[in-house]
Amino acid sequence: MANAIESMLKRENVQIWEGADSWEEAVKVAVTPLVDGGFVEDRYIQGIIDNAAEFGPYFVICPDLALLHARPEQGALKTQLAVTVMREPVFFKPEGPGVRVLVTLAATDSNSHIEVMRELATMFSDPATIEAVACAADADEAYRLFVDDAEASA
Repeated sequence: MANAIESMLKRENVQIWEGADSWEEAVKVAVTPLVDGGFVEDRYIQGIIDNAAEFGPYFVICPDLALLHARPEQGALKTQLAVTVMREPVFFKPEGPGVRVLVTLAATDSNSHIEVMRELATMFSDPATIEAVACAADADEAYRLFVDDAEASA
């Protein structure tokens, strides 16, 4: 049986970028695969940016890791994940920490993504896993790290 990450993360939604000129640009880059795939409306990007402006960068979980998301009513159409690795860290506030792994979550309600969140929490409880994703040679390797690590912890 497929784990939640494997069932929610399509390979085409994993990408590697050199960097971004601003955290807002990083959000746009990270959400674009979900827009292109029809999983979120374009306004989902602005929802994440507006929420961060209002509440601060609450989605920065730890150094090198951000879990980008907005509320379902801000444009989520289907539940899905996307992963963006930035070779140069993005800073969501001047004092840091820098973020190189941006996991974008689109959820259409408050419950359908609970299992994938559990798997992501288990996966990212080891800083070495975050580092491995951040240093993945290419998008295929980054995707395998998510799918294989989720299977190992399931």
